Amino acid sequence: MFIADNQFPLLILFFIAGCIGTGFLFRKPAGHRAWKLADLVWVVLGGIGAFVAVMAGLYKTDSSQLDRQIDIAYAATAAFDRDAARFRLRFCEPAFDSDIATLCDKVEFLSASTASNADLPLFIAVTDQVAPLAGLGFLFGKRPRDDMGKMVDQANAFDPDQFLVFTSRDAATEGAIDTLRRKVPTIAGDYLILARAYDDLIGQVAKLKAEWEYLQANAHILILQVIALCLVSFAAPFRLGKSIVELK
Repeated sequence: MFIADNQFPLLILFFIAGCIGTGFLFRKPAGHRAWKLADLVWVVLGGIGAFVAVMAGLYKTDSSQLDRQIDIAYAATAAFDRDAARFRLRFCEPAFDSDIATLCDKVEFLSASTASNADLPLFIAVTDQVAPLAGLGFLFGKRPRDDMGKMVDQANAFDPDQFLVFTSRDAATEGAIDTLRRKVPTIAGDYLILARAYDDLIGQVAKLKAEWEYLQANAHILILQVIALCLVSFAAPFRLGKSIVELK
């Protein structure tokens, strides 16, 4: 966390250290062994920096998948909330028979396990704000460390399995659906749409949690990137100094 919180100062510090080292090398003439070693340092550290940059680029690609998954989870949440509200409004105020009442009760249970549960929107909002890349906010817009840590803890503590306590189609529900298909097929069809929206929501949130955990497990790649940039910033003055000496 020290590296993540102090990226820019570390880069400046390493660059200044490189400039100081280059200043001592200016006492040596062009072609001296010291300048050749400085050039070697640049090549080695620059190669390390390039390799880590490629790794970090792949990680950033994975991070963009988290952003897309957040959008999909939001859409699935909105679809379920919309379908549940429409179903209750059309058929549950009041329910006209016992089969409709069974479906209305099931809708209430499903809503209680998702839309009415603060953990679901909380997790989606937290992952949107605290994606691992945002945790290494470079130069600008960095959140206070305490706030960042609290939100990361909230996201890590989220368990999508808690929403699997309720199934959208248990035995009683299936019986009511079969009966309503004969009596009022519109109600049965609307409930099946709602059940699919619920199942899709559960699946998308589970994928979102998996993406989050994968990125958290590999967030050290971004720390390595900062370290590699520090090494490159240290070596850059040596390469610049060698070029200046050779032009004289």
